[in-house]
Amino acid sequence: MERIYLDNAATTPLDPAVLEAMMPYMTTHFGNPSSIYSYGRETRLAIENARKKVAALLNTRPSEIFFTSGGTESSNTAIHAAVYDLGCTHIISSTIEHHATSHTVEHLHKIGAASLSYVKLLPNGHIDIDDLALLLKNSTQKCLVTLMHANNEIGNMIDLHEIGNLCNTYNAIFHSDTVQTVGHFPFDLKNTPVHFITGAGHKFHGPKGVGILYIHESIKIKPFVHGGAQERNMRAGTENLYGIVGFAKALEIATEQFEKDSAYINGLKQYMMEQLEQHIAGVTFNGDPIGSSLYAVLSVNFPASSKSEMLLFNLDIHHICASGGSACSSGANAGSHVIRAINNNPDITTVRFSFSKHNTKNEIDVVVAKLKEMI
Repeated sequence: MERIYLDNAATTPLDPAVLEAMMPYMTTHFGNPSSIYSYGRETRLAIENARKKVAALLNTRPSEIFFTSGGTESSNTAIHAAVYDLGCTHIISSTIEHHATSHTVEHLHKIGAASLSYVKLLPNGHIDIDDLALLLKNSTQKCLVTLMHANNEIGNMIDLHEIGNLCNTYNAIFHSDTVQTVGHFPFDLKNTPVHFITGAGHKFHGPKGVGILYIHESIKIKPFVHGGAQERNMRAGTENLYGIVGFAKALEIATEQFEKDSAYINGLKQYMMEQLEQHIAGVTFNGDPIGSSLYAVLSVNFPASSKSEMLLFNLDIHHICASGGSACSSGANAGSHVIRAINNNPDITTVRFSFSKHNTKNEIDVVVAKLKEMI
């Protein structure tokens, strides 16, 4: 039996066209981009052309795009800069952020660099915008608001414009972890009120180990990594040349195919919801799956039973790849902080299925049939 991969929110397979674009920079065009001779000049040109391409696709200026090792580094850079360079001594976040954000803000709070508040969540896992407004209004310190654009576990999405405008009203810095949406949704950064966003190539059929940090031109920060003058003195270290080329190519393909791919993938998600409800009693879904949500992510609650406790293990035995998200904690599995925050029910087993353009309805039929045997 061939493997069925339904964990595309974790990572995606590399597009062959992306690999083709990368190959010259893994073989013949190997120069260090900091070198002044021809080998260096041609690779420097490749990086700057990639930067221009990414900027154009996100509708922003090349000078606002910085290449990093991925979303985690980008978020760390933005959050630390907001506190240490921009004077934010009050961080407002949520309890369902990715650990790249949550562990960073917790660390800064623990060492006394900033106070930390959490915005309330609505029953469906969305941010309580009224509570966010109240936190900003009542704060006596300059605030950093850091809220992810789309949750990687349940798929819920925030309105960048609504929150960004609210932050502008109270002179707050706004950072959004957009790792799950760059390459999956169109961006118009020139007309979006956000100071920092992030991206990771491997989330949209690009290479691992490369990402971006967008920094709005109105703010100036200091380097997070020291030891070199790369990225216009903003990030030390020899650039991930072929990764950067691959990131730009993957984003180009994702943007060109957005309308077709998003409609197809959303159709798979809706189909799986229908099939699960039809064939498995007691199934429920986390978040807001038919509302403001990622079209590629579906978080499913199955009734707890002696069989469902080993659900992910049994899926793997049957060559089905998905990820966990249960609220309970047992053994090495600490459970999901996201599920605990919105649905702390020990009588369910949660699985996240996430889709790509490579999945099919036939695969979903196979998965649902296997799940029916296991629950």
